[in-house]
Amino acid sequence: MERDIILWVLLGVAVKLMALAGVRVIELAGLAPAPFCGMILADFGARVIRVDRTKAAMSMDTQARGKQSVALNLKQPQGVALLRRLCAQSDVLIEPFRKGVMEKLGLGPDVLLQENPRLVYARLTGFGQSGPYASSAGHDINYLAISGVLSMLGGRGAPQPPINLLADFAGGGLMCALGISLALLERHASGRGQVIDTSMVEGAAYVSSFLWKSRAVGLWNRPRGENLLDGGAPFYGTYRTSDGKYMAVGAIEPQFYDLLVQGLGLDAATLPPQMSFSDWPAVRAEFARAFGGRTQEEWCGVFDGTDACVTPVLPLDQAHTHPHNRLRGSFLQEGGEVSPRPAPVLSRTPAAPPPARGPAVGEHTLLILQELGYSPAQVQELLHCGAVESHKPNARL
Repeated sequence: MERDIILWVLLGVAVKLMALAGVRVIELAGLAPAPFCGMILADFGARVIRVDRTKAAMSMDTQARGKQSVALNLKQPQGVALLRRLCAQSDVLIEPFRKGVMEKLGLGPDVLLQENPRLVYARLTGFGQSGPYASSAGHDINYLAISGVLSMLGGRGAPQPPINLLADFAGGGLMCALGISLALLERHASGRGQVIDTSMVEGAAYVSSFLWKSRAVGLWNRPRGENLLDGGAPFYGTYRTSDGKYMAVGAIEPQFYDLLVQGLGLDAATLPPQMSFSDWPAVRAEFARAFGGRTQEEWCGVFDGTDACVTPVLPLDQAHTHPHNRLRGSFLQEGGEVSPRPAPVLSRTPAAPPPARGPAVGEHTLLILQELGYSPAQVQELLHCGAVESHKPNARL
């Protein structure tokens, strides 16, 4: 335990230089959106304590960088009391459960905000805390579906979800982190916390506000897959190269389109007008033929340094090697693992995330109990009755 304390004291020196230094967050273990929210806060200096279940062989949290872990049994009153004690001394609680779960445990916002009026109680769910779907199960695709956004995604044929990024992460985890930041900022003026109701349905819709706001200008008048930005335009899409890789094209403006045509070695005089919708399929076929004649590296040699808006489509395991990303330090590499650097980059208080390894379930239980003032005898009693668990990190981590 002494070694753990020393390590976290040293980490605290770096944390003091970050934007969320001094903020303590309790994150109840959940699936992707809540861990992402917690990781964002940890990356920017908050101390994030993940509350794991007992008897969990391992955590499914792949976004645990910089977090600590305490393992509590919330089916026991001692475990519930311990969580209440943690929340009473913290700034933020992130809870990802369906409506009513926390209230049944005696951990609803009415209870915790009475004990700590400064607490920011962040609720992160798919459908939100009210409405007929509030207690229903769901996943990213379901939230995206009733937000209206899924109907716009994909080419011709059935709508296609963009993996599980829009609702889970953009509309969920990231939106919740924004809400927490806003609530913490407001607390400086009022001295009071508040409850945040983050619905991934509403978050996905809000992130996609452009879709609603741009309908009046005619961007979406044609069927899905036939519009300017959804794969219909030949100058906004991807093309396969001779080596089986791809190039991304976004030459929307006329001056950029001219550079694209020139780079492809085509005669602009033989092509129809750029915005001739009926000719788009034929132009796409012509562009595809041209791109298929060279390798991705050769096309980079043609278009790099121009304003044709043509870039290589890089796989995850190669993005960090691109010269632009390398120069900016856009990716972190530690222990053989590559991951994106926290964004945005702040000039005075940039994120300085710790090593990539996340905590084992219950790795910091003893440390946190000691900080909360539990005596060695009380700690042993909690361990003995199964209210808490403590585990050492896996050696391979």
